[in-house]
Amino acid sequence: MKLSKRLDLIEPSMTLAVTAKAAELKAAGIDVVSFGAGEPDFDTPVHIKEAAKRALDAGATKYTNVAGTPELRKAVAQWFAKDHGIEVTPKQVMVNVGAKHSIFNALHAVLDEGDEVILPAPYWVSYSEIVKMAGGVPVPVVSTAADRFVVKAENIAKAITPKTKMILINSPSNPTGQIYPESALRAIADLVVKHDLWLLTDDIYRYLCYGDAKFVQPATFGPEVRKRTIIVDGVSKAYAMTGWRIGFTCAPEDVIEAMSTIQGQSTTNAAAVSQAAALAAITGPQDEVETMRLAFDKRRLLMVRLLNDIPGVKCLAPDGAFYAFPDVSSFNGRKTPSGVVIKDDLVLCDYLINEGKIAVVPGSAFYAPGFVRLSYATSEANIEKGLARMKDALSKLI
Repeated sequence: MKLSKRLDLIEPSMTLAVTAKAAELKAAGIDVVSFGAGEPDFDTPVHIKEAAKRALDAGATKYTNVAGTPELRKAVAQWFAKDHGIEVTPKQVMVNVGAKHSIFNALHAVLDEGDEVILPAPYWVSYSEIVKMAGGVPVPVVSTAADRFVVKAENIAKAITPKTKMILINSPSNPTGQIYPESALRAIADLVVKHDLWLLTDDIYRYLCYGDAKFVQPATFGPEVRKRTIIVDGVSKAYAMTGWRIGFTCAPEDVIEAMSTIQGQSTTNAAAVSQAAALAAITGPQDEVETMRLAFDKRRLLMVRLLNDIPGVKCLAPDGAFYAFPDVSSFNGRKTPSGVVIKDDLVLCDYLINEGKIAVVPGSAFYAPGFVRLSYATSEANIEKGLARMKDALSKLI
């Protein structure tokens, strides 16, 4: 029996593959330091777990409304309104099975076959594949480390065609950790209005900003931008709730209705108990969010310093999220002790995990060959141990 031809277009997630390989080696008793997973190593705060337990006892074991419980939709609307300074009604909000699911539903709701989606690169591995699953065409527009991985509006303008339907922005960024400044976002928003495009913003890391960096939501730029903006957010990263699978979408009512139709024929509602936990997360104490952010900031500085101490490695300090994205292209063309030529970042990452016992994700997975992504959502001890291994392994390349 043959599988669907649509699978020919879809690439497996390399971040999940790297994480799985590291887990497999660990299960075999091999000591591997993994910097692959984009997942906080902290546990979900106790008050959130306790709220989930109470909800189970109160009967949160049944279907809810497809778009989420009324209580959570109202709270999310208030959360968006308070954080962004815009008016949001519950009908402009829905609850999804993680922010990835929010993006999946949104793209399926607005894209037709052949529609183009501009993806500032480097970009998260799933964006292009979800675009293709929705019948669209991903159009990468590349930024550089010299521009702090912020795509210039003039380069986006050059990529716009009659088939362009959307621009997708992720700030703070996975994989680079960089944050788009307001001036860059305003220039992009002007293009969205001028060409009557959708703007989808993936804000899942917005609580994780460091130093003087500031998150800005383009929907605040005025009604013309707002009515074209689809905001994706959730509780996974800031609240250490990746496994609870709760994402939020804020968009015009007709988009929310369309997404609800899609969700109603796929997953139905997000898990009732997870919705109760998410309600406790966004309405309850926020002190642990700040505690985790400060810990990530400390790890960020440590990882960047240790990476830049490795000869041949160059790494910008990320403004947000929990990823470092160093340039390792200087190792291309060198050989491993066994004679294997490092022809690209894919081969380098294989060498690092097999010989150095350190798992990192190739930049090629993010449309950025010559780079690698490391997550610092792990302990300082692991960062020091893993980067010592990385330094040693890279020093052996001839």
